[in-house]
Amino acid sequence: MRSKANHTAAIHRDRKAAVVVNTRSRRGRRRYAEVLRLLKEGDFRLTGVHPVTDPSRLRDVLTRALDAGPDLLVVGGGDGTLSSSVRHVAGRDVALGVLPLGTTNNFARSLGLPLDLAGAVGVFSGGKVADIDLGMCGDRPFANLASFGVSVEVAGTVRPWVKRVLGRAAYPLTALTILPGHRPFRAYITVDGKRHELLTHQLNIANGRFHGGWQIARDVSIDNRRLVAYQLGSGKRLRLLGETLVRATTGKWTSLAGGPFVTGQEMLLETDPPLAADIDGEVRLRTPLVLKTIPNGLRVMVPRDFVDT
Repeated sequence: MRSKANHTAAIHRDRKAAVVVNTRSRRGRRRYAEVLRLLKEGDFRLTGVHPVTDPSRLRDVLTRALDAGPDLLVVGGGDGTLSSSVRHVAGRDVALGVLPLGTTNNFARSLGLPLDLAGAVGVFSGGKVADIDLGMCGDRPFANLASFGVSVEVAGTVRPWVKRVLGRAAYPLTALTILPGHRPFRAYITVDGKRHELLTHQLNIANGRFHGGWQIARDVSIDNRRLVAYQLGSGKRLRLLGETLVRATTGKWTSLAGGPFVTGQEMLLETDPPLAADIDGEVRLRTPLVLKTIPNGLRVMVPRDFVDT
């Protein structure tokens, strides 16, 4: 692996990049030509251009893109596209360049990226390579969030057209339609030998700083070598309803020290009953699960003022 300074210099000097965009999504399809135009205007030498029309082929597409040996892998899409990209880039001598083409763009927000395409591409030209924490849920790497409860049903229910029309508000509003029939569950989180018990409808374990487009707490970081577990509401539906509405309208800006958070580098999560995990938008595993961070496990392109620890 090159040093981050040498890697940054290579991207600025050689401008060797591969591009993968999920054009199956409306936003990716509509902005794809603009992405290519901005990269060419930035004098990037594209080793491969890969529009993804069939998400089931994404892994093969990413493998081909990386086989060309780019210094920068530019990826545009939602949580699922970025999650697959993270798994391919993790531990490799290539930096991930994130295009904000999703609905909530949580990962882009955690990296401090501009949410307009021109600004994001500008970071590739004038930014730096940083290494951030990589989350692991069981054997699945993740960039931003593993969640349990109502959100898993929301992920399988929310309609694409609702996301296009309502943006990040689509998720909490869909949750409100599911909540009346949802049963709470007990979660047991063991960190550093201490077991925490809670009753809730929704549990999130975050590696990144944002969820649903809102910052979790002002002192959360994607590069602080720890996960943050927190519940939304409690076992009572009205509590979750109130918290969902607050997040959908104003967000939160609390400190880890002042909120109901459990933090640690490694967590054992058990639930009663066993639950499916939504890992960066993909429902794959079931509890019990071990979640942990891998410090400096992923290289990304970020603005110059990003604090890289």
